[in-house]
Amino acid sequence: MNDTKTALITGANKGLGFEIAAGLGALGHRIIVGARDHGRGTAAAEKLRAAGVDAVAIPLDVTDDRSVTDAVALLPNRLDVLVNNAGISGPTGPDWGQDPTTLDLDVVRRVVDTNVLGVIRVTNALLPLLRRSPSPRIVNISSSVGSLTWQSDPAVEVGPIMAAYSPTKSFLNAVTVHYARQLAGTNILINAACPGLVATDFTGGQGRPPQD
Repeated sequence: MNDTKTALITGANKGLGFEIAAGLGALGHRIIVGARDHGRGTAAAEKLRAAGVDAVAIPLDVTDDRSVTDAVALLPNRLDVLVNNAGISGPTGPDWGQDPTTLDLDVVRRVVDTNVLGVIRVTNALLPLLRRSPSPRIVNISSSVGSLTWQSDPAVEVGPIMAAYSPTKSFLNAVTVHYARQLAGTNILINAACPGLVATDFTGGQGRPPQD
């Protein structure tokens, strides 16, 4: 019997998603790189394989129902780990700011579709495969800026106002709690992880190295 665990990471072609893939691969997981741009996903999988990781890439746009359905058809019949990492901030000012009084609603819709609806879309599509694992795990990559307590505490340094991005992480945290309640009593564990400020394209290179 093959005991190798399989992990799918969305948005894994670069940045934090790639480093999560590399870390799980180093632990012996078979890695499936989910990427909207299949060429970039394939390049990331090749880089992982060069480092000794068992990795393949599949095209996966978390905002597209058909893309998710097609991706499921490419997966093995069991999935052990799902990391919902794909996320966007939407356009920001030079200080990363997003003014709630001037927000473009189309921007808000796009950020919600990726950061929240994409997580629901992918998770629900993959639950049948996760249920076949003896110890399935789901991790939603969130952020401390989604904390309403922190955001409203004048004593806490929370950074710029990001009125499109930050609320999607509050939304994601709430959704994660409800998944946990619904899945209580099953062998599926779901959590939200807040990695902090990590130096990637997403943060303009600010923060600690993603390998840490």
